[in-house]
Amino acid sequence: MRRLFGGLLVLGMTATLAGVPGVSMSAAGCSTNWGSSPKGSRPLEGAYESLRTGRETCYDRLVLEAAGTIDNGYMIEYVDQVYRDGSGHLVPLRGGAKLRIFVAADGPPGPKDSPEMANVSGYTTFRQVAGAGWFEGQFTIGVGVRARLPFRVFTLPRDGGGTRLIIDVAHHW
Repeated sequence: MRRLFGGLLVLGMTATLAGVPGVSMSAAGCSTNWGSSPKGSRPLEGAYESLRTGRETCYDRLVLEAAGTIDNGYMIEYVDQVYRDGSGHLVPLRGGAKLRIFVAADGPPGPKDSPEMANVSGYTTFRQVAGAGWFEGQFTIGVGVRARLPFRVFTLPRDGGGTRLIIDVAHHW
């Protein structure tokens, strides 16, 4: 009996230790040292026309497509709550953390107050993407996130002119 217990213990420890490198290798393959501090305030060109999301191996992605002229830019940050522009009403969001995307623009990329601007069911990090209103040349989008995770923000040129604002939120720290 003692020998059987000892053999099972060794087998269990071996299986546990064998799994550790696989986890480390997977995490090492996703270099997401972006941090979770606010990012933004860079002028963009374009009135926002559309919003789309995507899933990648190491992060979930939100893309805003812009064309035209915008002079003021954007700000993306984690907040305790997201509130509607103009009215100040709370925008309820699913998830353990809330990311507020604030953009200066001629109008929102879709319904300004939609509780579901994109279908993110089955995503690893995103839980909800909601419109939080458009008021006096600015719109806000609330993103419900699984937890406060690192994110990055950057822009890319758009085919045919304009700009894409890209927000990636990592799956893990």
